Amino acid sequence: MNNNNSFELNLFESFKEGDETAFTYFYDKYFRRITAFSVQFIYDKDEAENLAQEAFVHLWQNKESVESINGIQSFLYTYAKSKCLNMIRHNKVKDKFKSDVLNQKERELDIEILNSVQFDTLELTELERLIQESISELPPKTREVFIKKRFENKKNAEIAEEMQVTLKAVEAHMTKALKILKTKLSDYLFLIFILICNN
Repeated sequence: MNNNNSFELNLFESFKEGDETAFTYFYDKYFRRITAFSVQFIYDKDEAENLAQEAFVHLWQNKESVESINGIQSFLYTYAKSKCLNMIRHNKVKDKFKSDVLNQKERELDIEILNSVQFDTLELTELERLIQESISELPPKTREVFIKKRFENKKNAEIAEEMQVTLKAVEAHMTKALKILKTKLSDYLFLIFILICNN
């Protein structure tokens, strides 16, 4: 067992005993992921952040029921999934952005996709490893653009200015990165969609 795993296991035990510092560690680790997952379906960043906050409150209130460290991630995603489904079904978000017909079709598709997701935490952990490996194998410039866009949430214009390249070059690198990753990770596209923070 490496030191990081041992450290997190100790924190997990402290979390189970009601240690707020340990809870804050897991909050910082997973909040952005839960928000990113939720915003893909409810199309509202503020609402997604509120939902993620609710998920952590629910986690804290039910900490005794979490049986393993991997169970924290599973608990949070499952709660977010349920809340997203409720919001989609009650049509509270997308009507102001989409026509009624398109909105209905997209909502039905979202519900179908969400209902099909099974959050196996070991699989999610393995996918995160595969994603990181695939990103690390991208050509250097392409990798830099991808990281700035997807993980640092920067706009194309900001990336172009920082890297001293044109907007078209940034767009070309993103297209190239997504094409490569889609090919390498084609069997896991939807879970990757969850794990990568898509701005």
